[in-house]
Amino acid sequence: MKIGVLSVQGAVSEHLGHLNKCGVEAVAVKNIATLDEVSGLVIPGGESTTIGKLIEIFGLAESIKKRSLEGSLAIFGTCAGMVLMAREISDGTNNQPILGLLDIKVKRNAFGRQRESFETEIEFDSFAYPLIGVFIRAPIIEKTGDGVEVLAKMPEGIIAAQKGNLLTTSFHPELTDDLRVHQYFAEICKAV
Repeated sequence: MKIGVLSVQGAVSEHLGHLNKCGVEAVAVKNIATLDEVSGLVIPGGESTTIGKLIEIFGLAESIKKRSLEGSLAIFGTCAGMVLMAREISDGTNNQPILGLLDIKVKRNAFGRQRESFETEIEFDSFAYPLIGVFIRAPIIEKTGDGVEVLAKMPEGIIAAQKGNLLTTSFHPELTDDLRVHQYFAEICKAV
């Protein structure tokens, strides 16, 4: 099994490292040829507008959407990846590029600016013990559509969700030593 990490901007090497530690072949995805080789794709944190524009310029956006809708590509979006996966952004910019794959409404930078970044314990559905979530200018899910399962939440709102082969988190699991979220995604990819 091969899982890709979208490599146009953001925390690419950290995700690649975690996936390799999970025992899967991880590759950087910068073009359609590499995208076609993977059964799963991580969309890392970074700047959602920049990533969105770059995947359109590189011709990746339509291929990602098509494969996701066909069910031949599992996708895991962290932080900015969550924003890109959302169908609706409550505080997005005009003409903000999104993939619109997951029926969620997201608020960008819901926890404040970079200097307000923090770490906290998270109860993640189906994990035996809490994990540490790293939040950096993180979004929050304000609303979910039919069939979207909430996996973790905080008083501020939903911070992890899944529908079928789509997984998303507000936080950065690649910035801790805990591999459980990446292992969880690898299991999703096996079913693709």
